[in-house]
Amino acid sequence: MVDLKLLAYLETYLTENRRQRFDTVLKQRTKHFTVATEDVYQLHNTSAVIRTCDVFGVQEVNIVEEVNSKQIDSEIAMGAQKWVDLNRFHSVKDCIQDLKQQGYQIVATTPHTKDCLLHEFDVTKKSCFFFGRETEGLSQEVIDQADCYLKISMSGFTESLNISVSAAIILQHVTTKLKQTDIEWELTEEEQQEKRLDWIKKTIKSYDEIVARFYEDS
Repeated sequence: MVDLKLLAYLETYLTENRRQRFDTVLKQRTKHFTVATEDVYQLHNTSAVIRTCDVFGVQEVNIVEEVNSKQIDSEIAMGAQKWVDLNRFHSVKDCIQDLKQQGYQIVATTPHTKDCLLHEFDVTKKSCFFFGRETEGLSQEVIDQADCYLKISMSGFTESLNISVSAAIILQHVTTKLKQTDIEWELTEEEQQEKRLDWIKKTIKSYDEIVARFYEDS
Protein backbone atom coordinates (compact mmCIF):
# COMPACT_ATOMS: atom_id res chain seq x y z
CA MET A 1 0.00 0.00 0.00
CA VAL A 2 1.23 3.45 -0.92
CA ASP A 3 1.40 6.06 1.83
CA LEU A 4 -0.87 8.65 0.22
CA LYS A 5 0.28 11.43 2.56
CA LEU A 6 3.89 10.78 1.56
CA LEU A 7 2.88 10.67 -2.09
CA ALA A 8 1.11 14.02 -1.83
CA TYR A 9 4.14 15.50 -0.05
CA LEU A 10 6.58 14.23 -2.68
CA GLU A 11 4.46 15.67 -5.46
CA THR A 12 5.12 19.15 -4.11
CA TYR A 13 8.70 18.65 -5.34
CA LEU A 14 7.45 18.20 -8.92
CA THR A 15 6.65 20.95 -11.37
CA GLU A 16 3.00 21.35 -12.35
CA ASN A 17 3.91 20.25 -15.87
CA ARG A 18 5.51 17.03 -14.59
CA ARG A 19 2.52 16.23 -12.35
CA GLN A 20 0.13 16.69 -15.26
CA ARG A 21 2.37 14.58 -17.49
CA PHE A 22 2.31 11.75 -14.95
CA ASP A 23 -1.51 11.98 -14.84
CA THR A 24 -1.83 11.83 -18.61
CA VAL A 25 0.60 8.95 -19.12
CA LEU A 26 -0.70 6.84 -16.24
CA LYS A 27 -4.24 6.96 -17.61
CA GLN A 28 -2.97 5.36 -20.83
CA ARG A 29 -0.81 2.66 -19.21
CA THR A 30 -1.81 -1.00 -19.42
CA LYS A 31 -0.72 -4.45 -18.29
CA HIS A 32 -3.36 -6.12 -20.45
CA PHE A 33 -0.59 -6.54 -23.03
CA THR A 34 3.09 -7.15 -22.41
CA VAL A 35 6.10 -8.03 -24.55
CA ALA A 36 8.91 -10.57 -24.19
CA THR A 37 12.21 -10.62 -26.09
CA GLU A 38 14.17 -13.86 -26.29
CA ASP A 39 17.97 -13.64 -26.33
CA VAL A 40 18.11 -10.76 -28.79
CA TYR A 41 21.72 -10.34 -30.00
CA GLN A 42 21.65 -6.69 -31.02
CA LEU A 43 21.40 -4.48 -27.97
CA HIS A 44 19.75 -1.64 -29.87
CA ASN A 45 16.86 -3.93 -30.82
CA THR A 46 15.90 -4.66 -27.20
CA SER A 47 16.33 -1.00 -26.32
CA ALA A 48 14.12 0.03 -29.23
CA VAL A 49 11.42 -2.45 -28.15
CA ILE A 50 11.43 -0.92 -24.67
CA ARG A 51 11.02 2.52 -26.18
CA THR A 52 8.16 1.25 -28.34
CA CYS A 53 6.39 -0.19 -25.29
CA ASP A 54 6.65 3.18 -23.53
CA VAL A 55 5.26 4.98 -26.59
CA PHE A 56 2.20 2.72 -26.78
CA GLY A 57 1.56 2.54 -23.03
CA VAL A 58 2.68 -1.02 -22.36
CA GLN A 59 3.98 -0.93 -18.80
CA GLU A 60 6.01 -4.13 -18.60
CA VAL A 61 8.69 -5.73 -20.79
CA ASN A 62 10.04 -9.23 -20.18
CA ILE A 63 13.63 -9.89 -21.23
CA VAL A 64 14.92 -13.45 -21.50
CA GLU A 65 18.72 -13.60 -21.28
CA GLU A 66 19.37 -17.33 -21.44
CA VAL A 67 22.35 -16.88 -23.78
CA ASN A 68 22.90 -13.15 -24.12
CA SER A 69 23.07 -10.81 -21.16
CA LYS A 70 23.71 -7.14 -21.82
CA GLN A 71 22.93 -3.79 -20.26
CA ILE A 72 20.10 -1.88 -21.91
CA ASP A 73 21.41 0.82 -24.23
CA SER A 74 20.13 3.97 -22.52
CA GLU A 75 20.85 6.12 -25.55
CA ILE A 76 18.63 3.99 -27.80
CA ALA A 77 15.89 3.55 -25.18
CA MET A 78 16.07 7.33 -24.60
CA GLY A 79 15.11 7.05 -20.94
CA ALA A 80 12.17 4.71 -21.59
CA GLN A 81 13.63 2.13 -19.20
CA LYS A 82 12.98 4.64 -16.40
CA TRP A 83 9.23 4.58 -17.09
CA VAL A 84 8.73 0.95 -18.19
CA ASP A 85 9.13 -2.00 -15.82
CA LEU A 86 11.72 -4.56 -16.93
CA ASN A 87 11.34 -8.18 -15.81
CA ARG A 88 14.49 -10.19 -16.50
CA PHE A 89 14.64 -13.98 -16.77
CA HIS A 90 17.52 -16.43 -17.23
CA SER A 91 15.36 -19.00 -19.02
CA VAL A 92 12.40 -19.08 -21.38
CA LYS A 93 10.77 -21.69 -19.16
CA ASP A 94 10.78 -19.38 -16.12
CA CYS A 95 9.49 -16.45 -18.19
CA ILE A 96 6.59 -18.40 -19.69
CA GLN A 97 5.69 -19.93 -16.35
CA ASP A 98 5.59 -16.52 -14.69
CA LEU A 99 3.48 -15.02 -17.47
CA LYS A 100 0.98 -17.87 -17.47
CA GLN A 101 0.60 -17.61 -13.70
CA GLN A 102 -0.42 -13.99 -14.27
CA GLY A 103 -3.05 -15.08 -16.78
CA TYR A 104 -1.26 -14.12 -20.00
CA GLN A 105 -1.66 -16.13 -23.17
CA ILE A 106 1.64 -16.65 -24.98
CA VAL A 107 1.62 -15.17 -28.48
CA ALA A 108 4.44 -16.29 -30.77
CA THR A 109 5.07 -13.62 -33.39
CA THR A 110 6.06 -16.00 -36.15
CA PRO A 111 4.45 -17.60 -39.22
CA HIS A 112 2.86 -20.94 -38.30
CA THR A 113 0.32 -23.33 -39.76
CA LYS A 114 -2.15 -22.16 -37.08
CA ASP A 115 -1.27 -18.46 -37.21
CA CYS A 116 -3.60 -15.50 -37.58
CA LEU A 117 -3.09 -12.15 -39.25
CA LEU A 118 -2.76 -9.05 -37.12
CA HIS A 119 -6.19 -7.66 -38.01
CA GLU A 120 -7.76 -10.97 -36.91
CA PHE A 121 -6.15 -10.98 -33.46
CA ASP A 122 -8.50 -11.07 -30.45
CA VAL A 123 -7.44 -8.13 -28.28
CA THR A 124 -9.80 -9.09 -25.44
CA LYS A 125 -7.39 -11.75 -24.21
CA LYS A 126 -4.57 -10.78 -21.85
CA SER A 127 -1.52 -11.42 -24.02
CA CYS A 128 2.28 -11.44 -24.07
CA PHE A 129 3.85 -11.02 -27.51
CA PHE A 130 7.12 -12.96 -27.86
CA PHE A 131 9.85 -11.73 -30.22
CA GLY A 132 12.88 -13.90 -31.00
CA ARG A 133 16.48 -13.66 -32.07
CA GLU A 134 17.35 -11.62 -35.14
CA THR A 135 18.44 -14.58 -37.27
CA GLU A 136 16.99 -17.75 -35.70
CA GLY A 137 13.69 -16.28 -34.54
CA LEU A 138 11.83 -17.76 -31.58
CA SER A 139 13.08 -20.93 -29.91
CA GLN A 140 11.21 -24.19 -30.33
CA GLU A 141 10.28 -24.01 -26.65
CA VAL A 142 8.34 -20.77 -27.16
CA ILE A 143 6.67 -22.15 -30.29
CA ASP A 144 5.67 -25.34 -28.45
CA GLN A 145 4.34 -23.41 -25.43
CA ALA A 146 2.54 -20.72 -27.44
CA ASP A 147 -1.24 -20.41 -27.17
CA CYS A 148 -1.48 -18.70 -30.54
CA TYR A 149 0.67 -17.49 -33.44
CA LEU A 150 0.60 -14.05 -34.98
CA LYS A 151 2.01 -12.74 -38.24
CA ILE A 152 2.10 -9.40 -40.01
CA SER A 153 0.89 -9.42 -43.59
CA MET A 154 3.71 -8.52 -46.01
CA SER A 155 3.61 -7.98 -49.77
CA GLY A 156 7.23 -7.47 -50.76
CA PHE A 157 10.25 -9.68 -51.44
CA THR A 158 11.47 -9.33 -47.86
CA GLU A 159 10.06 -12.07 -45.64
CA SER A 160 10.73 -10.61 -42.23
CA LEU A 161 10.95 -7.35 -40.30
CA ASN A 162 13.36 -6.10 -37.66
CA ILE A 163 11.92 -7.05 -34.25
CA SER A 164 11.62 -3.43 -33.10
CA VAL A 165 9.64 -2.62 -36.26
CA SER A 166 7.44 -5.68 -35.76
CA ALA A 167 6.83 -4.71 -32.14
CA ALA A 168 5.84 -1.18 -33.15
CA ILE A 169 3.39 -2.38 -35.80
CA ILE A 170 1.79 -4.96 -33.52
CA LEU A 171 1.55 -2.77 -30.43
CA GLN A 172 0.18 0.22 -32.32
CA HIS A 173 -2.57 -1.97 -33.76
CA VAL A 174 -3.56 -3.93 -30.65
CA THR A 175 -3.46 -1.00 -28.21
CA THR A 176 -5.55 1.16 -30.54
CA LYS A 177 -8.08 -1.63 -30.98
CA LEU A 178 -8.08 -2.40 -27.24
CA LYS A 179 -9.03 1.17 -26.33
CA GLN A 180 -12.10 0.85 -28.56
CA THR A 181 -13.45 -1.99 -26.40
CA ASP A 182 -15.24 -1.98 -23.04
CA ILE A 183 -12.45 -4.00 -21.41
CA GLU A 184 -10.96 -2.58 -18.21
CA TRP A 185 -7.45 -2.37 -19.62
CA GLU A 186 -6.15 0.47 -17.44
CA LEU A 187 -3.91 0.08 -14.40
CA THR A 188 -5.85 -0.19 -11.15
CA GLU A 189 -5.89 2.87 -8.90
CA GLU A 190 -3.42 1.18 -6.55
CA GLU A 191 -1.12 0.28 -9.45
CA GLN A 192 -1.22 3.89 -10.64
CA GLN A 193 -0.31 5.14 -7.17
CA GLU A 194 2.58 2.67 -6.91
CA LYS A 195 3.86 3.63 -10.35
CA ARG A 196 3.52 7.35 -9.61
CA LEU A 197 5.62 6.88 -6.47
CA ASP A 198 8.20 4.89 -8.44
CA TRP A 199 8.43 7.59 -11.12
CA ILE A 200 8.77 10.29 -8.48
CA LYS A 201 11.60 8.33 -6.88
CA LYS A 202 13.38 8.23 -10.24
CA THR A 203 12.78 11.95 -10.79
CA ILE A 204 13.57 13.67 -7.50
CA LYS A 205 17.16 14.11 -6.37
CA SER A 206 17.90 13.29 -2.71
CA TYR A 207 14.71 11.18 -2.62
CA ASP A 208 15.79 9.13 0.43
CA GLU A 209 16.69 12.22 2.45
CA ILE A 210 13.37 13.88 1.62
CA VAL A 211 11.40 10.79 2.67
CA ALA A 212 13.39 10.49 5.90
CA ARG A 213 12.70 14.15 6.69
CA PHE A 214 8.98 13.66 5.99
CA TYR A 215 8.69 10.86 8.55
CA GLU A 216 10.80 12.73 11.11
CA ASP A 217 8.42 15.69 10.91
CA SER A 218 5.25 13.59 10.87
